[in-house]
Amino acid sequence: MRDAESVLVRPLLPVPGWMRGHGGQPEAFCHRAMLDAIGHLVDNGIKWRALPADFPPWDRVCAFFRRWRDHGLVREFHDRLCGQVRERAGRDVLPTAGVIDSQSVKASLFAGRTRAETVEATRWRY
Repeated sequence: MRDAESVLVRPLLPVPGWMRGHGGQPEAFCHRAMLDAIGHLVDNGIKWRALPADFPPWDRVCAFFRRWRDHGLVREFHDRLCGQVRERAGRDVLPTAGVIDSQSVKASLFAGRTRAETVEATRWRY
């Protein structure tokens, strides 16, 4: 993650409990290192255990990701970043319309059928 990206992402990350006065131990790895590891994982399509040694241990990265996911932080993180991107593009934060391709809808009606079944289903009947 570049420094400019880190500046945008930092306010979206949760504040650790020990920094809010809830007690507990400081976390062993910074959130930026965790996000870098998760980004590498997603970008390269590798398994957790295949994370290179220059990232935090895979089990710690996996535990962070699962904790964030289970508390809804991954979804919130995604939605807030998408909202920022839409705002910068001059659009509403939430999309107001959707597009459905008629060919996709038509294709889904016949998915899994053989050619003969498709021809029979689309034949005009008088």
